Amino acid sequence: MTTTARQQRTGHPRWEAQRSFDELGRRLRDVTFCVVDLETTGGSAEGGSMITEVGAVKVRAGEVLGEFQTLVNPHQSIPGFIAVLTGITDSMVVAAPTIEQVLPQFLEFAQGSVLVAHNAPFDVGFLKYFAARQGRPWPAFEVLDTAKLARRVITRDDAPNCKLSSLAVAFGSTTTPNHRALSDARATVDVLHGLIERLGNLGVHTLEELQTFSARVSAAQRRKRHLAEQLPHAPGVYLFRDERGRVLYVGTSKDLRTRVRTYFTASETRSRMGEMVALAADVTGIECATALEAEVRELRLIAQHKPPYNRRSRFPERVHWIKLTREPWPRLSLVRRVIDDGADYIGPYSSKRIAERSMAAIHEAFPIRQCGGRMPKVPALSACALAEMGKCLSPCNGSVSNDDYTAVVDRLRASLLADPDTVVSTVTRRMSALASAQRFEDAGSWRDRLVAFLRGAARTQRIGALTRCPEVVAARRDDGRWTVHVIRHGRLAASGVIPSGAHAGEYVRQLRGSADTVLPGFGPTPATTAEETEKILRWLESDGVRLVHVDGEWTCPVGGATRHLRTHDAVEESRKSLVPFEDRRSLRPSHQPVR
Repeated sequence: MTTTARQQRTGHPRWEAQRSFDELGRRLRDVTFCVVDLETTGGSAEGGSMITEVGAVKVRAGEVLGEFQTLVNPHQSIPGFIAVLTGITDSMVVAAPTIEQVLPQFLEFAQGSVLVAHNAPFDVGFLKYFAARQGRPWPAFEVLDTAKLARRVITRDDAPNCKLSSLAVAFGSTTTPNHRALSDARATVDVLHGLIERLGNLGVHTLEELQTFSARVSAAQRRKRHLAEQLPHAPGVYLFRDERGRVLYVGTSKDLRTRVRTYFTASETRSRMGEMVALAADVTGIECATALEAEVRELRLIAQHKPPYNRRSRFPERVHWIKLTREPWPRLSLVRRVIDDGADYIGPYSSKRIAERSMAAIHEAFPIRQCGGRMPKVPALSACALAEMGKCLSPCNGSVSNDDYTAVVDRLRASLLADPDTVVSTVTRRMSALASAQRFEDAGSWRDRLVAFLRGAARTQRIGALTRCPEVVAARRDDGRWTVHVIRHGRLAASGVIPSGAHAGEYVRQLRGSADTVLPGFGPTPATTAEETEKILRWLESDGVRLVHVDGEWTCPVGGATRHLRTHDAVEESRKSLVPFEDRRSLRPSHQPVR
């Protein structure tokens, strides 16, 4: 087809009409598309299949800028059924150039374009494979798949399926796909233009909107895309607010404007988010120096505003702790907050049920009293049923001396804070006995109790190790720049990026000087929430982090709960890998993990 004929049929005025739209991103009429199609000897380049033909059409604003077509010598015999399908025979390709000659020519032709293909993973996958085999760097092409896009747009009333041949008929293409590369590429151009025209009526008129389009996003939702205009292309936190200024949702992104735009254009299709966007009247962005700062700010803002459309982290105060009390006859108590009473705490647990499971594992190993309330130094009470069952030392009726009881409590405290071996071995013996009696469900319940205990103890030990340090300064190289964080008592006090050419030591000194003053309180999390400290810990433990300064000792017990927890998690993953996917639900513990 000639360029003139194609301009007449594709409707160049259609592209001109789009100039009146309120646009964000790269306007489709300004984007150069390179529509490509390949013919091959089989379905997998890694399996030894080769390219036999390359066809491509470069278009912009409905106008064909150029075409590329060549047969390729595959250096192998073309299977008979492929020859029948495509009409390409061995004799046709014997004098054709090789892929080593063709690929650089195609990449030069496609330079600066957005690659388009029907079933793009197939065509682009072949091209990437041969580029890698030749040691040739693959250009950072953006890729658009017309098959994927059509499945979001086309209904059964439009076409029986989303095959190229069916879509070519549906959009009235003057080129019939025939399994030859250039013809199929020309037909794909017509399909692309047809899809763009249809989506233009739905307010899709930028490349970003086209790439992420979903039919589930309403027109009303799209009309609010102007709310993203004032946001920067920078990392940070964004807050959706309603007409009265109430915060509806808080999120974080490496690119605020791009991420927020998706709520109005396409990729965000959760019904809950659609409802939130319908209520939104404004979006506020807060730029952050680093990704970790953005994550921490998000947690703090969610805890502060408690936005209704954030499901996690809204109520950090709604957690449970296991407390080993300080009294004449100590006991374990389930509490909602940590107070300055000198007691030992482990947790926090996200639910009361999980905390109770953890307590059951501890009581199995240590027969301290389980009754509530304070007990006098010299009790004169009756023994309970637990004492009669041998599950309690029974200080209430004088069955145990204060020194012996204290010795048991000291071992319990060591299990909570440093060495959980006693709990692990006791519960493991209980599980083994139940399994030997073929009481597998009961054994599984005890496994869940042990895991709940280990997660709570490991969490306390890891968090406490960092929160005991008055200051930790660490740096990591990200995208060619050094990011620096100042952490005080487990709370993020400052963050920054060392400017190019700046003296690193002087920058860190100034950052420490300008960091927030953090006055610690008491308990395992004396200055912030456990969730914030855990986020910081994950960053500190990530690859490439360098410790710049540590005030205090950042240490965890060698034989702590984390060691046993890692073993359990490894076993659990191994079990899952041996079970069919559809049967894995039965492996899940009957509780949610500690968060």
